[in-house]
Amino acid sequence: MKKTITLTAIVCTLVMNAQTKITYPETKKIDHVDTYFGENINDPYHWLEDDRSAETGTWVKMQNDVTYRYLSAIPLRDQLKSRMEKLWNYEKISAPFKEGDYTYYYKNNGLQNQSVLFRKDKSGKEELFLDPNTFSKDGTSSLGGISFSKDGSLVAYEISEGGSDWRKVIVLDTKTKKIIGNPLVDVKFSGIAWFKNEGFYYSSYDKPVGSELSAKTDQHKLYYHKLKAAQKTDKLIFGGDIKRRYVGGSVSDDENYLFISAANSTTGNELYYLDLSKSDSKIVSLIDNYETDNDVLDNKGSKLYLVTNFKAPNKRVVTFDLSNPAKENWKDCIAETENVLNPNTGGGSIFASYMRDAVSFIKQFDYDGNLIREVALPGIGTASGFGGKEKETTLYFSFTNYVTPNTIYSFDVQSGKSEIYQQPNVDFKLDNFESKQVFYTSKDGTRIPMIITYKKGTPMNGKNPTILYGYGGFNISLTPSFSISNAVWLENGGIYAVANLRGGGEYGKVWHDAGTQLKKQNVFDDFIAAAEYLIQENYTSSDYLAIKGGSNGGLLVGAVMTQRPDLIKVALPAVGVLDMLRYHTFTAGAGWAYDYGTAEQSVEMFEYIKGYSPVHNVKPGTRYPATLVTTGDHDDRVVPAHSFKFAAELQAKQAGENPVLIRIEVNAGHGAGKSVAATIQENVDIQAFTLFNMGIKELKL
Repeated sequence: MKKTITLTAIVCTLVMNAQTKITYPETKKIDHVDTYFGENINDPYHWLEDDRSAETGTWVKMQNDVTYRYLSAIPLRDQLKSRMEKLWNYEKISAPFKEGDYTYYYKNNGLQNQSVLFRKDKSGKEELFLDPNTFSKDGTSSLGGISFSKDGSLVAYEISEGGSDWRKVIVLDTKTKKIIGNPLVDVKFSGIAWFKNEGFYYSSYDKPVGSELSAKTDQHKLYYHKLKAAQKTDKLIFGGDIKRRYVGGSVSDDENYLFISAANSTTGNELYYLDLSKSDSKIVSLIDNYETDNDVLDNKGSKLYLVTNFKAPNKRVVTFDLSNPAKENWKDCIAETENVLNPNTGGGSIFASYMRDAVSFIKQFDYDGNLIREVALPGIGTASGFGGKEKETTLYFSFTNYVTPNTIYSFDVQSGKSEIYQQPNVDFKLDNFESKQVFYTSKDGTRIPMIITYKKGTPMNGKNPTILYGYGGFNISLTPSFSISNAVWLENGGIYAVANLRGGGEYGKVWHDAGTQLKKQNVFDDFIAAAEYLIQENYTSSDYLAIKGGSNGGLLVGAVMTQRPDLIKVALPAVGVLDMLRYHTFTAGAGWAYDYGTAEQSVEMFEYIKGYSPVHNVKPGTRYPATLVTTGDHDDRVVPAHSFKFAAELQAKQAGENPVLIRIEVNAGHGAGKSVAATIQENVDIQAFTLFNMGIKELKL
């Protein structure tokens, strides 16, 4: 019988053959040695840390030229982009919130690069209030944060340029929309806490010496800015006496107290307060160590409601009077349970959001800790919101899971009834897909949850293109949520699996700590076991399995692909922490030491970190998976040098024909505020690269 060969198959074969012979840009090596406890560590690509140099800029351009030449030749790319744009193009409206005489909400008509802030007056008349799309011509500047004064007459908003964590702050009169005073600059990792329409508190670092993108920042300070005053006259409120990497301030709703949180790491914080009702008051310490996490929930006069994991790894809400803050005076308002607590307040109630195996359930309490009701949710997934002012009678929450687009519900505080407020009109047949939670066993016997999503009727024959996603760090929980890019992947017959690894927050502090420092390998073992489960259960096989993760998840992918390159077909590390010996020397990286430890901490820690650091574990002559490293050239959180070095090591040492490419988004940061156009194109490129290297020649869209 004569075999028919389609034109598509011929094109794909020709392209694939051509691309197996990629000529990578030459990355020069320069002698550079760092010494740790008497051991010399070569760092031949150290020069790529200089993000301001012309040489680094040339290298970025050359790498992008090779990468985009490869991506542009993939036949699936245009079809993927067309479908993703179509699916993305639906109106998105946020939950409304009241400030002064107006009700505000965000709206995106579908493909706008940034969502626009609208408002309605009491008559219901709508007007555009703030359009971040006007901040820059190319959509690379975004709204980084916004805060209204208590009466809603003033607003301060932050602008992020090029995805940077550095912000400038602009103040407006909300009635006239006129700018008040000059913009504040050099603001970073900061909220805006208003005080009596007179000014606000904000946080920033001393201006770094050297590159603004990569130089170390470890002296965070809290300032008070008086309206219309020059920024140079802003009053230093807290910080500067000793180095603290993270300092933030919040003002109580009654404007009687300033609460100050201070930390040296992303876990554990001191807590202070200042009585704003007295002109001569001094800052008072409530918690003087970094051993626990402590967040102010609310206050009723001098009675403080505090969320803490002190003697409660899954957190609890305690109360005490500010005049007697010693721990022996703490009383449980909402006691610790077997599930992790994350509370919010609104409408005169406390809403306790819990996770049970990474899935939400909500309980409503009064301020005496009495249970009012368990809130009925529309399904199994992630519910968030329930925040608002004390006198609100209607609150809002969102609900989503892997097959349900984010839907906004209104909630009646008194009756507990909810109804759909805003349901997106997405061109996605939800009923054709399903999510299934499974539990698998990691290397040391630990039971790990994973949610697997796919099209109903998918044959479990080991040939399904599968993306396994993970994070596993910083007490962050991966809960079910809908994604347009994932929807396209699912439509095309792909499987999407999310593993809830140790190091995350799904089961509280114990779960988090089990994936930190000298236990970090547990996270990688959990991810490897997830991949092995998917293969053993015939969801997929090594020829059709991709692993994906960003930031700390980029480290996860880098570590797993260097430890088990045989396990997967495609590796997708995004904005990853990949040079673990030097991560703490950049920007605020030293603040991650609770999770990672540092190479300078001890001989034991140095040896342990060196043993898994992706940059230092690329071995010559090894056949690594097809790899697409992604980063932004303006990432000042996880500096792009991590990705640059890792890509250079892989390109120099890769055996076999699997491509090793790096895609560097220009004028982009760690991810927040990225334009819709750039986000779509990045997701298209990732999926096209993944499918192409799995040998998938036709889409099922």
